[in-house]
Amino acid sequence: MMRFACAAALAAVSVSASAQVQAPDAGAQKAGMEKLAALDGEWRGHATVLQSGGGAPLSLVHTERVGTMLDGTIRIIEGRSYKPDGSAGGFNAFAIISYDAARSSYAMQSYAGGRAGSFTLVATATGFEWTMPAGPAAHIRHVATLSGKHWHEDSLYEAEGKSPVKVFTMDLDRIGDNAWPGAGAVTPNP
Repeated sequence: MMRFACAAALAAVSVSASAQVQAPDAGAQKAGMEKLAALDGEWRGHATVLQSGGGAPLSLVHTERVGTMLDGTIRIIEGRSYKPDGSAGGFNAFAIISYDAARSSYAMQSYAGGRAGSFTLVATATGFEWTMPAGPAAHIRHVATLSGKHWHEDSLYEAEGKSPVKVFTMDLDRIGDNAWPGAGAVTPNP
């Protein structure tokens, strides 16, 4: 009987606590996501990747497509690289950016090459930045600048006590709008 009373009391506290949690402000989330609206659309250009082991830098055709979902409260990004001849270049990444209005901060879930991670994204006056760990006392800092229809991004390997090394750079031009990912939802009727 005592177990039942404890379980019932715990359930009552859990239900009342969850009832008091305020729902996120979708309007504030949308407003936060609007700061990144310049990303929306399809982009194409060139990327250069510094290869580990000191090989020659790899030159790629790079594309990005960006759009919103969930009524504008999240932004979806897919990046894809190709060899200069148009064949697959081995790089494909997917990210979801959200805005936490209560904390006034962005979060990014990123997936690439079998890896996944959660990162803080910072909107800047000219674009955005984010950092990911890259070993002991090291990280890669991604700095993106948007200017009109041009997207430039550098990725810098920064290790404690060493000068930053540019490991990736891309220069893309906006080639148009896209309806992705919002358009084309499955309809309820056949």
